Amino acid sequence: MTTPNDDVTGAPTADGSGAAERPEARLERAVRAAEQALIEFEIAVETFRVEVENFSRLHHQKLGPMYTRLDELDALIAEARAARTGDPEDVARAQSARALVMPMPGVEELFGDWMDSAGLSPEAAAMLTDRPVQPPKRVRPSDEARKLYRELARKAHPDLAREEQERRRREEFITRVNAAYGRGDEALLRELSEEWAAGPAPAVPELSESEELYARLEWLARRKELLTVVARDLEDSAIGAMLRMAPDDPDRLLEEIAEQLLAQVSAREAELAALAP
Repeated sequence: MTTPNDDVTGAPTADGSGAAERPEARLERAVRAAEQALIEFEIAVETFRVEVENFSRLHHQKLGPMYTRLDELDALIAEARAARTGDPEDVARAQSARALVMPMPGVEELFGDWMDSAGLSPEAAAMLTDRPVQPPKRVRPSDEARKLYRELARKAHPDLAREEQERRRREEFITRVNAAYGRGDEALLRELSEEWAAGPAPAVPELSESEELYARLEWLARRKELLTVVARDLEDSAIGAMLRMAPDDPDRLLEEIAEQLLAQVSAREAELAALAP
């Protein structure tokens, strides 16, 4: 005996109407679930990428002068030792150490305000002598900026488009969203949120054929594989590994590294003084 929720074969139906569910309906639900999962993954990867980029910038601004000073001290120590011994191997080591601190193209761009025509800027020199120094500009997005970014990414993501024209519109918009998020521009993210809400509503996609749904699932799977590689590269990078050590307080991590570098600078300076004639 059948019930209202069974079809003629005795199998339950999806809506209780007695009609069997179309095979494409289940496939379409799988596609929608895969799309949402991919979007959440992309949001996580992009969020971490911005954090790595910003932390890298702060790392170079705050610690770059100390690394430069350590390299210079290593070269001076090697040169002092070579001058004292005259050993060809010591001379070669001194030449190699000096080559590491030779000016390279783009070094001013790398260290920004920390470098001037005379070498270290007053800000960098202040840091090396424990005098007060203005901290690097904080560009890490706020919690509200992160919230706005995630909401916009979920609503406007290009992967939700089914037509090429709609995809291009979303790609252009998300590019602006990513740029605003990368700068931590909360006000601009609010404006973009209002712009998206006032814009044309995305067209409701027509029911896809099973072949198109299968192709869509395959594309989503390939896209996830690519993102997995990107995420792994970010996590395995030197800056990414450092950031994962203190995800909640990266500024404190920079302070700890700075303290270690200052101790190394002091040790090198003492070693150099001991080699002085």
